[in-house]
Amino acid sequence: MGPSLGLETAGGLTPRGAEAHPRFFAGFLTDPRIAARGLLAVADVAAARYHQRTLPASLDPVVTGNGDRLRFESFSGCCGVYARLDVLQEGLDGRTTGHGTTNVDVNAPLREALSRITADDPLHLRVGPEELAVTTLDGPVVEKKVPLPDRWLRGFAEAQVASAGFDLRAELTAAQAVAFLRSLPRTPSSGRAERGARWVVASGGSLRPTTRPVPGAVCLPGPERLVALRRVLRDATALRVYGPVADGAAAASAWEVVLPGMRLTLTLSPDSARGFSGEGGVLEALATDDAAADAELVSVLLAWEPRIEPAELAGQAGLSVERVRAALVRLGTAGRVGYDLADAAYFHRELPYDADRAERHNPRLVAARRLVGEGAVSLDGAGATVASGDRRYRVRESGAEFSCTCQWWADHRGRRGPCKHALAVRMARRGAADVDAVRGTAVAGGVR
Repeated sequence: MGPSLGLETAGGLTPRGAEAHPRFFAGFLTDPRIAARGLLAVADVAAARYHQRTLPASLDPVVTGNGDRLRFESFSGCCGVYARLDVLQEGLDGRTTGHGTTNVDVNAPLREALSRITADDPLHLRVGPEELAVTTLDGPVVEKKVPLPDRWLRGFAEAQVASAGFDLRAELTAAQAVAFLRSLPRTPSSGRAERGARWVVASGGSLRPTTRPVPGAVCLPGPERLVALRRVLRDATALRVYGPVADGAAAASAWEVVLPGMRLTLTLSPDSARGFSGEGGVLEALATDDAAADAELVSVLLAWEPRIEPAELAGQAGLSVERVRAALVRLGTAGRVGYDLADAAYFHRELPYDADRAERHNPRLVAARRLVGEGAVSLDGAGATVASGDRRYRVRESGAEFSCTCQWWADHRGRRGPCKHALAVRMARRGAADVDAVRGTAVAGGVR
């Protein structure tokens, strides 16, 4: 009998609520060596910092049982790379998977145990009570759970928002994937020009570099951040590349290696120096009262589905699809939903966070609420003036578009979400609309 691996967790959430000793899965994996390498790749990302490399990183991947699969997720220490290993039903040796989410520690003893797994060694996973225990021929190893960083919570939400806007841009065969990924650098480029946004485009069954974002191009900033995918290259059957429509600006992208019974995906932020936690894609949803109320309603309908269809939720909740999508964004800020590119669908998980905690840790949102509370916003038609300190900023809106005279807008042009001034104006405008609606109701009712 070869090495046996047990993943045991310290409490978690299930469809029945919080449980002190949940067990999501107990059984063998179909391809032990491939699964071990995939788990090590997720752990590689959790242990890495691709920016400010001298600072320590977290080693605490999240595990979710979704009924038909297990998902292992992590962020790099700089929060600029999101990794997920999906072990599908065919990779779980026919065992039934339960429902729930928890987080496990992956330290040196566990990494060593995983690295010793070979094709002939059975790999047994037990996602259950109180701790992470590894048993090999050399004896047991026990790892304790550690808290998840707050930046991960914001990163989960922002990565989900970005991924929901991606489309499949290229698909390479195993041989093409190996050739392309092995051609990428393992360390950051030293030249200033090479450190900026890079682009690749599908051509002749492979990916070729391009100096500008032509139609169909995918941004690849910091290509060394894909190094974790090399762990599974010998078993890859395909490489799928996802990204948004190229508009000339650096953008996030996702790189999915297809494995027997599994998928390993790395999602890269638009720049090695930019973590997902600061992208600002969730600010609009956090700032609206409608999204908060809708999220409460939609959350009741979630049932740990591996695939969440907004259209179906809209019918069940009696809301428009647009409002359901906004509600899912807000639920994502509490770590309650993620996005699976291969399925083009959201999935349900539960992390030990709440949306209020996400709001408290978002500086722009906190600053915008303070500006509104201080009466710093003066509305005038399609524009507004915001007093911040001893300065005045002009914000102009046109539908969903906005501009501001502040330095944040000058630097980012809205590509990292609204600045605090624009966010405050939108809050104030919604508040004014609510007051007008109440006054209108009062007048119609005869109250003068």
